[in-house]
Amino acid sequence: MSHYSVFETAIGWAGVAWGERGLIGAYLPEPDPETVRTSFAAKFPGATETPPPLQIARVVEQIRALMLGQKVDMSDAPLDWSRVPEFNARVYEITRNIPPGETRTYGQIAIQLGDRLLAQQVGGALGRNPWPIVVPCHRVTAANGKLGGFTARGGAQTKYKLLAIEGAKAAAQTDLFGDSSSGG
Repeated sequence: MSHYSVFETAIGWAGVAWGERGLIGAYLPEPDPETVRTSFAAKFPGATETPPPLQIARVVEQIRALMLGQKVDMSDAPLDWSRVPEFNARVYEITRNIPPGETRTYGQIAIQLGDRLLAQQVGGALGRNPWPIVVPCHRVTAANGKLGGFTARGGAQTKYKLLAIEGAKAAAQTDLFGDSSSGG
């Protein structure tokens, strides 16, 4: 049985969904809580909205703290790995260990996986990340200081906003369109 909880953060309404093995989904902040509920109803038919159990409530508080700019480590959040392909799981495991305020490139993650030519596949896996924020795919950027893609609502602007909240150097060097600034 699946459950979800919708909660308010400093930048909007977010949500997490979970099952017996841990988190099965997360939803980035939106202006309206109904958008989050509608998404969970579509992704997890039959899931019920309930208060989160203690371990999931801890993740909710960590997400709230992160949206306030606090440096939060969610690398121990309980994730249900059975729902993702093995390659994606490897990408997510590397990504979830990128500290707040720091970034890595798709290529750097590909190298950690053993082949720098996997950068495009890394991007594809991150585009299917079921746990945004918890697995901080927004911390993965393109080469040369460019933001790279972001499939969440708001696209690159959302990615930029999350990086700016965290005080990431990449946000300071990048404008909202993902282009490098001419400054050093």
